[in-house]
Amino acid sequence: MALTRELVARAPPSSADPGPAPGPPPMTDEDYELAVQQIVAGAPAGEIWLFAYGSLLWKPECEIADGRRAVIHGWHRAYCVRVLRFRGTVDRPGLMMSLDRGGQCHGMIMRLAGDVQASLHKLLRRELVIKPSPQCFRWCTAHTAGGPVRVITFAVNHRSERYVGKLDLDDIADAVATAAGHWGSCAEYLHETVARLEELGIHDRKLWRLQQLVAERLGRSRVSA
Repeated sequence: MALTRELVARAPPSSADPGPAPGPPPMTDEDYELAVQQIVAGAPAGEIWLFAYGSLLWKPECEIADGRRAVIHGWHRAYCVRVLRFRGTVDRPGLMMSLDRGGQCHGMIMRLAGDVQASLHKLLRRELVIKPSPQCFRWCTAHTAGGPVRVITFAVNHRSERYVGKLDLDDIADAVATAAGHWGSCAEYLHETVARLEELGIHDRKLWRLQQLVAERLGRSRVSA
């Protein structure tokens, strides 16, 4: 990888949490409880599996008992959501990945373990922050070496004001190289995701090119104080 940890360290540093950004209101406890119950009600009998394609690959945020390679059709991994908090700010927005329509996406399915409802609450509180949310949970069919598995995943909400559509790769690289929030930098998010995908034997050509472009930009920048 061209995007090394040393180059990631040149990205803007983490900052204090400024709190919710102006705009849509935050999700409430009642919203999360309703969402969890909707997921449980729509789940197939038995276990609940999660399809991970981005940061959930390296930071699942909930108890996981098993994992295996999988692909879903009709969706692709894309930097298509603008973030004003977490890994960006109002003054310098970041970008995060979601699933957008078309193509296919290789990732991992993970089986939720322990207290499944508690895991779902943790998961939703991380992935869904405002309402309407830039991304929504949905059930999909993941294809594995052992056959199809019904999974829950997160896909972009085209009606959200945070949805940016299809951006040029250079524009994505500019944002990723310069944005950070209280969770860290967008460069770190990209590095950890690409590194984990490569460990799993999943080579995403677009992300691979993106990490090269971000590395070039950070290589030209001064080391952060």
